[in-house]
Amino acid sequence: MVEATLAERFPEVELVDLEVRGGATGTLTLFIDRSGGVDLELCAAVSQALDDVRGRYALEVSSPGLDRRLRKPAHFAFELGRDVAVKLVAPRDGRSNFRGVLRASDAMSITLDLADGGSVTLPLRGIAKAHVVYNFDTDGGHRE
Repeated sequence: MVEATLAERFPEVELVDLEVRGGATGTLTLFIDRSGGVDLELCAAVSQALDDVRGRYALEVSSPGLDRRLRKPAHFAFELGRDVAVKLVAPRDGRSNFRGVLRASDAMSITLDLADGGSVTLPLRGIAKAHVVYNFDTDGGHRE
C-alpha cells in the first residue's frame, strides 16, 4: 500500500526500505530517495500523504543516509565496484558476514571479491542485510 501511494502521489520518489519496530502498533520507518536528494519538506509531504498508515503506526520518514541498505537488484547493480558488507539470513559454510568488492549482480545473486583473495556468489533471497561500506580519507571524506 505504501509503495502504491508513493508511486501515485510522488512518482519521482523511491521507497528504498521500510522497517517496523514494536509490532503491529509500533513505529514504521520509511526510507525514501529521489534524484537530487531528500529534504524535510519531502519527508513531511510523504508523511501527510500516508494518513491511513499514521492511524496505525507512529510514522517516520527519512533519507536512507550513507549506510543505505541494499535490498533490490537495482540497488546492487548501481553499486558495482564498491565495498559492500553483507549479512546472511543463515550461515554459509559457518559464516554469516561477508565483506568485499561487489563485482557482479543480477536478479538472483551478487558476487563479491573478498579481501582474502577469494570470491563468493550469494543468493539475494539469502541476504538479511547489505550496505555499502564507505572509506573516508583524511582530506574530507571522499568515497573510495
